[in-house]
Amino acid sequence: MARIIDVIEAPDQGAQELVVRVPEVGSGDFRFGSQVIVRESQRAVFYRDGKSLDLFEPGRHTITTANLPVLSGLLRMGTGGQDIFTAEVFFANMREFTDMKWGTPEPITLRDTDLGLVRLRGFGQYTMQIADPKRFVDQFVGTQGMYRTGQINDFLRSAIISRMTDMWGENMTSILDLPRLFDELSAAMRATLQDDFTAMGLALKQFRIVSISPTEETAKAIDERASMGAIGDMAAYMQFKTARALGDAAQQPGGAGGTGEGLGLGAGIGLGAGMAGMITNAMNASQGAAQPDGGAPNAPAAPQPPAPPAAPAVMTLDQAAAYLQVTPADIQALIDEGSLQAKRIGSQYRIARKAIDDFLAG
Repeated sequence: MARIIDVIEAPDQGAQELVVRVPEVGSGDFRFGSQVIVRESQRAVFYRDGKSLDLFEPGRHTITTANLPVLSGLLRMGTGGQDIFTAEVFFANMREFTDMKWGTPEPITLRDTDLGLVRLRGFGQYTMQIADPKRFVDQFVGTQGMYRTGQINDFLRSAIISRMTDMWGENMTSILDLPRLFDELSAAMRATLQDDFTAMGLALKQFRIVSISPTEETAKAIDERASMGAIGDMAAYMQFKTARALGDAAQQPGGAGGTGEGLGLGAGIGLGAGMAGMITNAMNASQGAAQPDGGAPNAPAAPQPPAPPAAPAVMTLDQAAAYLQVTPADIQALIDEGSLQAKRIGSQYRIARKAIDDFLAG
């Protein structure tokens, strides 16, 4: 028995449904005189034998050979006066889809004028709308069965990533310049993708780049580059790394008996060297006072100045104070008044030993 459909409509088209098919599966049995109800946010495309016959605008339509003239040549009506034919109707959702998202599944490798090579990920949103319902249904729904935004999103994202990789490759200078170019890049991508969307029967309304982020390895390279920029050149950068390592070591407790505990590494070394000098002088004096011949003891040896403490090439305030045998406050005062050159890194000072030697010589 024929399944007669006299009212053809899709009243409950969901927010994520691009197209609703009536009937959902198979072909529908329609008759001339049936009513097609198309809502304001819809367009209806009639299909018969794999061909799209006509497009209905919003409103109520009565199926006749006047509005579906192609049917008259396709129908095989018997002499009994039957006016039933089989067909399908696709209701295209004409609202703007504003929640479409895109993102790079894998990082994009690009040349960078500052870092050499970088690997970037991009994320964003776009707004689209069905512009040509007949073309969209013909090319995608009829052949690929794409009825929901989730089904077409992967296809569109591939087109976006392909165009974006090409555009970034041609215009990329440095990742450090990208944050101020988001609006320009978004506008350029929208213009580039417009033809691709038009060919599919779609209109790209808006395109936004929300984030361009480096991979972990690229982020580390940026951090290293920033550290080098704060110091100035590679030689100074290596000194900075050495000084930072010495500063970390200086925070550790001293050796046996607490010698050097609480002092910087240079202070501990200087104190040890000074004590070694005093012990040596004391032993020499004792030996001179107990001569085996019972004669007058040798004249006391002239006092020897303490051995200069061994100090690193780059020192902290404590290490510089130990090197000059003054307090850290004295070193700070010299820096504040400009008599001693030092480099401030964060909340810490680093003083080159050469700067101290130059200060003493001056």
